Amino acid sequence: MHYTLLQFLVLLFVAFMLILLAQKVKISYPIFLVLAGLGISYIPGIPAMSIDPEVIFLIFLPPLLYEAAWYTSWNDFWKWRRPISLLAFGLVIITSLAVAFLTSSMIPGFTLAMGFLVGGIVSPPDAIAATSVLKNITVPKRITTILEGESLVNDASSLIVLRFALAAVITGQFSLSQATTDFFLSTVMGIVIGLAIAHVLYLIHRFLPTTASIDSALTLISPYFMYLAAEHFHYSGVMAVVTGGLFLSYRSHEIFIDGQSRLQAINVWATLTIILNAFVFILIGLELPIVMAGLEGYSLWEAVSYGLIISALVIVLRIAWIYPVTFLPRWLSKKVREREAHPGWKVPFVIGWAGMRGVVSLAAALSLPITTAANINFPHRNLIIFITFVVILVTLVFQGLTLPYIIKAIKVDEIDPVIPDEQQESAIKLRLLKVSLMALEEKYASEIEGVTLVSGLKKELENSLSHTSRRLESMECQAIENAEMEAYNDILKDIYKLQRQELHKIRREKNFSDEVIRKQEMQIDLSDTKIPQNKKVLTAS
Repeated sequence: MHYTLLQFLVLLFVAFMLILLAQKVKISYPIFLVLAGLGISYIPGIPAMSIDPEVIFLIFLPPLLYEAAWYTSWNDFWKWRRPISLLAFGLVIITSLAVAFLTSSMIPGFTLAMGFLVGGIVSPPDAIAATSVLKNITVPKRITTILEGESLVNDASSLIVLRFALAAVITGQFSLSQATTDFFLSTVMGIVIGLAIAHVLYLIHRFLPTTASIDSALTLISPYFMYLAAEHFHYSGVMAVVTGGLFLSYRSHEIFIDGQSRLQAINVWATLTIILNAFVFILIGLELPIVMAGLEGYSLWEAVSYGLIISALVIVLRIAWIYPVTFLPRWLSKKVREREAHPGWKVPFVIGWAGMRGVVSLAAALSLPITTAANINFPHRNLIIFITFVVILVTLVFQGLTLPYIIKAIKVDEIDPVIPDEQQESAIKLRLLKVSLMALEEKYASEIEGVTLVSGLKKELENSLSHTSRRLESMECQAIENAEMEAYNDILKDIYKLQRQELHKIRREKNFSDEVIRKQEMQIDLSDTKIPQNKKVLTAS
């Protein structure tokens, strides 16, 4: 037990070091982890790493889906619901069908049900892989919104396909009409269960005297409650987690009524997701030699060729699908043409090329049972897992490494009217200051006159209001040049650095409480995070 725990801890430590190295060399960390894991697995003396397939979904899937749902903008999701739905449901079904017919005709001994199994596994792209590649690149907001929204929903549709295909492989029976009915029932009931549990958790957060630590702990167990409840009744646990996460995220301003709860929950989830993602992506590389050793009845070249052909199919199919679903609605509907800016050919191509596979495909493949209900080996299990590994490697490494260069080469410009983040932040701050001053003058008029601290607060708010108004006007008139803004931000960062150094001296003097010093340090950190980070711009200006 101690040795196994040590293995996992060493693996996580190596993964973290690799993430830091990936950031240093400016390569998407999922790509780096997969390649590094594959290389590490061939080092002499490295023990074989594997995980029980029965716990893959339970450990990794609920929190990763919940976190993705939590940070999804409902307004953006709803605005682009048509392309998201056509990719998340339409493309998943089309990909599953195409892969099913291809594999059943190409691979000896493969049935149509097994083909659907492979199709359900490799059909959903991974948002983590795509957004990590696009992290330091300026691309149109429409692209990131559609990719994140698609990944949030397509996990559910692909895993429902996987569930029915798995049942067909085990039982040998499959009915398309029954599967279609069960698909919609599983989806709808998963949504209902997710919303029901989310409402219960909302009431607990909202009306019971919770603390910041309890709030964070509740958010950690929430996705597991949703997933297990839906799966217990044989409905979609994925849809339960996604819808429950979206609901609670939308109500987060009522759940976390103080800043400490919100900041603590954000930090806890940031830590958890980096651990889970690091472990899963490096596991992709580490598990591959084990699967290769179990390819019974197939040569390595045959297995690689199957994986490469299927990889080519899913890449080409995605690009072929994206253009009709982008332009047909525009041709058929005048409202769409009036409401949405023309995307051109570049935006659909980037969305099509960003279909990297990752965590969900790996988890789905590794979750296949080792034996069937009749206690015989699950047919072609290692081959299916190996094909999945090849598809992940090809799409993640090939598409992931080339995507930034493609974006740079074709010069993708913003196509929708988007207000710059700094201008939005200033406009929001202006409204908050106005509300604060109004409340102060209406509710605390006597205190303003009689209490020095309150009158000082009023002057401080007025000064902030005046400064923010001037800054917003300057932004709108474009009076502040980028170089001046960068210089201003650099000065602020230098000031915060000096303040941290001074806090360190104060701590060494031992005249002030550490708790008070930490609070001041947090205030500096919060102010520091408001300074916009410079991004590497690869678009035409």
